Amino acid sequence: MNFTRTLIIKPSSMGDVVQALPVLTALKEAHPSAHVSWLVGKPFAGILDGHPRLDEVIVFDRRRFARFTFSVTVAGEFLAFMKGLRQRRFTAVIDLQGLFRSGLLALATGAPARVGFRDARELAPLFYTEDVFVPRRTVHAVDRYLTAARRLGLAEAKARDHLPVSAAARAAIRGRLAEAGLEPGEPFVAVGPHARWATKQWPAERFAAVLDRLHRREGVRAVLVGSGDAAEAARTIARGLTQPPIDLVNRTTLKELAAVLAEARVMLTNDSGPMHVAAAVGTPVVAIFGPTSPARTGPYGPGHRILAGRAACSPCYRRQCLYDRGNAAMLCLTNITPEAVYDQLSAAWRDAGPA
Repeated sequence: MNFTRTLIIKPSSMGDVVQALPVLTALKEAHPSAHVSWLVGKPFAGILDGHPRLDEVIVFDRRRFARFTFSVTVAGEFLAFMKGLRQRRFTAVIDLQGLFRSGLLALATGAPARVGFRDARELAPLFYTEDVFVPRRTVHAVDRYLTAARRLGLAEAKARDHLPVSAAARAAIRGRLAEAGLEPGEPFVAVGPHARWATKQWPAERFAAVLDRLHRREGVRAVLVGSGDAAEAARTIARGLTQPPIDLVNRTTLKELAAVLAEARVMLTNDSGPMHVAAAVGTPVVAIFGPTSPARTGPYGPGHRILAGRAACSPCYRRQCLYDRGNAAMLCLTNITPEAVYDQLSAAWRDAGPA
């Protein structure tokens, strides 16, 4: 396959984009002179901005282009976008999204080689010139992507810095933390108290209980991170702490978020995009799982700790609990006690500390 001009299609979501980055690393190690572009959704483009292994980030505005059938102006913009893809003269496209839309975008490039998963949904394989078979067993998302890379002749990457964070970015975020009251070089725990699904959200009051105990026993300061959707959980946590946390919720770009997580000693989080960012930048993660499977979407790599609730129906992969608000509602999360989380977090904190 000719990788001279390659397009990777993985528009969403943030965690999925981060988990696909090892394919980019493998591609650039095997073909260092290849011109590699990445098509990504507008909300997640910032995580790829300035990536040293990427030559171009192509931003796809899904929300706007979804209106192309209702607006002549948007229809024109969408056609211009498709034309722009073809004009780039890609020699290969790797579709890691596997949906009708991503398959159609692959076709629009006119690339002679268009590769995707054989079990991709929404008829996406119809747009490929070659499909990749991955056995239907429980396999981590990163390993699934790497299997595709191996089938394309790419060896597993030697480098592990799939999401590099520059020294300048780390220094800048340290400056912001100092302004918020963190001492120079003082270690902290980053906290991701939100997740896109309500069924993934461990109660904020329990986060507060764990963090307050960690502060009282070991003097650890918490830094809260996440999008604006995490604001309510952040306020609840702040009310439950004897020492106010540093609240960076909705106050960082995605690149700044990566820098915060790279500087943290440990991250405590729900199953979320920031969890994958923390794992990608090498920060140990203590992750709380309910309706999803850590075997498929847990923090990738060694050194992480996972707490998964004990419930007969888990993992169900549902955004709404089958038991609604009954006695068995959200058992997969409520069975995870603050005491169990504290034990794992304090152990991770000690393990990650200076020798």
